[in-house]
Order: sequence, then C-alpha cells, then structure tokens
Amino acid sequence: MKERQLMNFAYTIAGSESAGAAGLQVDIRTFHQLGTFGLGTLTCVVALHPDNNWGHSFTPMPADLIAEQIAAATATYDLDTVKIGMLGTVPTIEVVAENLRKQPWKNVIVDPVLICKGQEPGQAFDTDKALREQVLSQATVTTPNHFEALTLSGMDSITTIDDMIEAGKRITEHGPKAVVVKGGIDFPGDEAVDVLWDGEEATIYRAPKVGEHRVNGAGCTLAAAITAELAKGTELRQAVQVAKDMVTAGIRGRISAHPPFDTVWQGAYQN
Repeated sequence: MKERQLMNFAYTIAGSESAGAAGLQVDIRTFHQLGTFGLGTLTCVVALHPDNNWGHSFTPMPADLIAEQIAAATATYDLDTVKIGMLGTVPTIEVVAENLRKQPWKNVIVDPVLICKGQEPGQAFDTDKALREQVLSQATVTTPNHFEALTLSGMDSITTIDDMIEAGKRITEHGPKAVVVKGGIDFPGDEAVDVLWDGEEATIYRAPKVGEHRVNGAGCTLAAAITAELAKGTELRQAVQVAKDMVTAGIRGRISAHPPFDTVWQGAYQN
C-alpha cells in the first residue's frame, strides 16, 4: 500500500469562463502551477459571444446546487483556505456567506467582483451591497482592482502610492484584515504597482509594465496565487510577492487570443 500523500488544498468558489481566460479555470491552473491541490465550486457560467463583439451572457447556478457543491468539497477534504471569485447575484452571495460561516477558515481571499456586466443598475446595487456586507466582511484578504478600490474606499481618485495605501486602510473598514490594491495598467507611469495594507503597514510591489494593453486573467491569477501560497503556509507579504511575480511572468508569456485582449499564461511562471 502506498504512503498517503500530504497535500495543501486550495479551494475556489467562482464562475466558469469556457475560454479559460478568467474564473475557476484560471484559479485551478494557478493552484496547480504552485503545487497545491485545486478544487472548486461553480457559482455561474459566463458565455462569450464571438459573433456579438465578444459580449457575454451570465447564468447563475441555483443556490441549492451551490450549497451542495460546498458541502461536498468541505466534507471530502480538510479545507482551511478559500478564494471567493465571481458570485453575481444576491441569492448566490447569501448561500456562499452562510456556508462560509459554517466552519472556521484560516484564509478567505475575496476577489471582489462588484459589477456583473449586463445587470440592471438596481440589481447591481443590491449585489454590491450584499457582497460587502456578507462576504467581504468575512475576508482575511481582498484584492480589489483600480475600479473596485475606488468604489469600496469611496475615494474620488487613486493616482499615487499614498492614495493606494489610503484606499487599503479604508477598505479594511468593511472587515478584511488585509487589502491588496492592484494598480495594474491603470496606474500612471512605467511600473505596475500593487500595495498590500496588512492592517499595520504597507508593502509596495513594483514591476515594469509589460506592454500597454490589458491581459485577461491577471486579476484572477493574482488572487489565486495568493490563495495557493497561503494554503502552503507562506507568510502574507511573501505570498503577494510570489503572486506578483507569477502575474508578471504570465503577462510576458501571454497567449494570443481572438478577443480584444490576450490571456495570461500561468505556466510561464517557474518556482
């Protein structure tokens, strides 16, 4: 009989994007590349429409099916680290939040997808409010992009590192213990800058920008890489550094695609 394999588990609760440029597909690839056993619960399906200017449609999973998936995952393995990605509807947010509260988690990483394209403004407002109050409040780490950081912090602009630090401080008021504010392509200058506010001090991460255009999957990859590293026991500041390095390598090694933007390749990163 073979000796049992000791394994670190990285779990994602996220949507599916069949082209593999975002969501659960990116998370699982990232988890695997960083040496963790990845598993996931599907919250919705996003379908791209190449014949309609690459627009997309959004179909949520029934709440009871999401609950069943979470119950199966958490009963099968001893999970303590989870990444929350796209949720998209109030019923989905409610069932995910309820199930998060059923057990203690060491790490809850929330990639706060605030707006689901195609939603009516009122529905989007309700979704955003529920996400902040029910899921973001349970986060140990959240990874907002430029738009999300503006929205969550209530700031008018984020154009300097000091602004990013201030945004991180304000976002912790929603409950997260730590915030990674992503500058990305939207941050002025030649460097892609991200800032970690851990509740006590700021850590600045810099890398030269690679090209002038967005690359699909960068945000998902960053949050998923932080998740995998925390699942392995890596200290938070180092986990963010690994994630930053992986995203930079993945953008350099990007995969050409027919939609408007290319796709991050997680396999370009080597430990």
